[in-house]
Amino acid sequence: MINNKPVVGITQGDGNGIGYEVIIKALGDARILDSFTPVVYGSSKIFGFYRKLLHNVEQVDTYVISNVKDAKPRKINILNCLPDNVFVEPGKAAPEAARAAITALDAAVSDMKQGLLDVLVTGPINKRSMSKEGFGFTGHTEYLQHQFGAKDHTMIMVSDTLKVAVVTGHIPLADVPKTLTKERIIAKLKLMDQSLRRDFGVDKPKIAVLGLNPHCGDGGLIGDEEQQIILPAVQEATEQGILAYGPYSPDGFFGLGNYARFDATLAMYHDQGLAPFKALSFETGVNFTAGLPIVRTSPDHGTAFEMAGRDEADPHSMISAIYTAIDIFRHRIEYDKLMEEKMDDYKIDEPVRDNGRPQIA
Repeated sequence: MINNKPVVGITQGDGNGIGYEVIIKALGDARILDSFTPVVYGSSKIFGFYRKLLHNVEQVDTYVISNVKDAKPRKINILNCLPDNVFVEPGKAAPEAARAAITALDAAVSDMKQGLLDVLVTGPINKRSMSKEGFGFTGHTEYLQHQFGAKDHTMIMVSDTLKVAVVTGHIPLADVPKTLTKERIIAKLKLMDQSLRRDFGVDKPKIAVLGLNPHCGDGGLIGDEEQQIILPAVQEATEQGILAYGPYSPDGFFGLGNYARFDATLAMYHDQGLAPFKALSFETGVNFTAGLPIVRTSPDHGTAFEMAGRDEADPHSMISAIYTAIDIFRHRIEYDKLMEEKMDDYKIDEPVRDNGRPQIA
């Protein structure tokens, strides 16, 4: 915290995508700096390159640093962690850009581990390019789980009207059925329930669970995962005190707006949850990683190479990602304080002792 305002680390992502454009546009209104202190991990050279391409951005007040401890409030702090000869080619997937994205991410995570950042917002990356450069993970989520030693995690897509998590993330669709188990679904429901309470301030979260097959299998006619795996998981989670409901057929669930009756929805696989989410909340959607000891969000879009460098990128998802991260950060502080106070209320006074022995009443 600087002047009681959160320090928000923002990684550049792939420098050839729209990452810098949405970052600059998001931070371009000076009033936003009243709420937090941003630290952009990347290159002041690339930042300046994209700044010149943007026409409707107010004068940005930047401050170049080499250490996050030098960050100043009410400034767009740029932490230079890339070589001076870094090169940018908007719209092109390139090895150099992938390596730069990895370097910026590693630098931000290192500072996060030292407690120098309060929250982390990650810019969009090109997963294929990073994989070729030895990144070793299918995305930010898996990388951060490894870095912070989290036992489990789930991706929760967040907007003002909708929260969607997934049981299986970045895996081939063909692998989804054999990956689904009752235990895995229950674990995700527990994680979601805890996150909704601690991260979003929901007192008694209600979670809808989607089926896997069309029409939830039609009673086993076109698949039995609902009867054999999903429904038993919902029932057991309910017995453990989680307000879980379902399974629901995804098409009718989203088409009829039934998601509005719940605090969150658990989908079985990536596109089952993210396709309707992005259709309903693309401009303001946020990707949040639940289950980590840190707060991490990102915009819900990718590098969008096709529009990079054209001043076409919409910053609203990046703005939402920043404010969502700050809200979650503050919710956690309030929740943990409340839990600590409750624990104090339940503490049993130590018995009076005489010569080291407890007195018997």
